[in-house]
Amino acid sequence: MADDQRDMLRHDIALKDKVGIRVREAEQSDTTRKLKEAVTVPRGGETLVPYDPLQQYLSEIRRNPLLSRKQEIELGRRIQKEGDQDAAYILATSNLRLVVKIAIEFQRTWMQNLMDLIQEGNIGLMHAVQKFNPYKNVKFSYYASFWIKAYILKFIMDNWRLVKIGTTQGQRKLFFKLRKEKQKLTEQGFMPETKILSRRLGVSEQEVLDMDQRLNGWDLSLDEPLKDDSDAKRGDLLSSDSESIENQVARREVKSLVREKASDFKKQLPERELDIFENRIFTDSPLTLHEIGEIYQLSRERVRQLEKNIIKKMRTFFEKEMPNFCQL
Repeated sequence: MADDQRDMLRHDIALKDKVGIRVREAEQSDTTRKLKEAVTVPRGGETLVPYDPLQQYLSEIRRNPLLSRKQEIELGRRIQKEGDQDAAYILATSNLRLVVKIAIEFQRTWMQNLMDLIQEGNIGLMHAVQKFNPYKNVKFSYYASFWIKAYILKFIMDNWRLVKIGTTQGQRKLFFKLRKEKQKLTEQGFMPETKILSRRLGVSEQEVLDMDQRLNGWDLSLDEPLKDDSDAKRGDLLSSDSESIENQVARREVKSLVREKASDFKKQLPERELDIFENRIFTDSPLTLHEIGEIYQLSRERVRQLEKNIIKKMRTFFEKEMPNFCQL
């Protein structure tokens, strides 16, 4: 009898342990579920789940109800006739989910930051709200999608490289269609050759080659050293026909100094010589010897002598005031 009681006691203890384990498992499962559903759980100023701004944004824009076609037309009329800002706000916020949808499509192809694309798309949405014509038989979401895509595409193009690569209409077309056209040709069993691409896209072969190199290449800094143990830079290997910055600055400084000293020199000249100096020597449109002679009733030879004398005085003055410059 004692053995039977001991067996029953062992069975009761084992049963209680099993029940306790299952209860704890259920409690842990419920706790885990609650933690996953929570966005943040404050504890001493810290969070158990990292804050996700994208999820927070999506959660907020879901609160804005979608509009019917009739409501869009009414809001559009209020915006056009009265400049109603509340109506513009409602029309814009009700279409924020459209911006997210379009941004995600572009993010998959171009691998840009999704929040940046959404931000640019929202700017396009605001322009669509301002320009929407409710009297035309066009749904607002369809009209707004063009503006949203335009702003997102512009952002992608401006930020694809440090150096802007889409400056003409042909380059912009190539930027967005070249890769897709290559893939299409490959799927059709054709080699994506430059000639075929240029014909299909309506641009020159050289433009296709240039854009292909830009899309497949990377930006290089001209100030980057050629080697780790060398001070030579990439920019040092590039030839340039333009004047260096140092020479440009030096030339401007010399010109400024010469004009300053010329002003001091003119103060020493009598009236007639000053007139000859300004209208014959120190000017971009000098008068002829004959014209100056008629003014002062002098022969051309006499004017030439006066001019020679003024130049001699000027040389002496500059040798005294700017000795280093005159030796060059």
